[in-house]
Amino acid sequence: MTYEDFSHFAGTWGLVFLFVLFIGAIAYAFWPSNKKKFEKASRLPLNDEEPLNDEENGEEKK
Repeated sequence: MTYEDFSHFAGTWGLVFLFVLFIGAIAYAFWPSNKKKFEKASRLPLNDEEPLNDEENGEEKK
């Protein structure tokens, strides 16, 4: 197998592999059973019970 043959093989099958991977990621993102999980994850940044104090933010006590 020459470099040109390998390059053509890798280019063709690499494209097919990445396309299948992309379709799998899209299917996972839009799969109905994952909706609750993604909705819960989307609210995580807003679920702070209480703000961090200065020490937890890395600031020194005065």
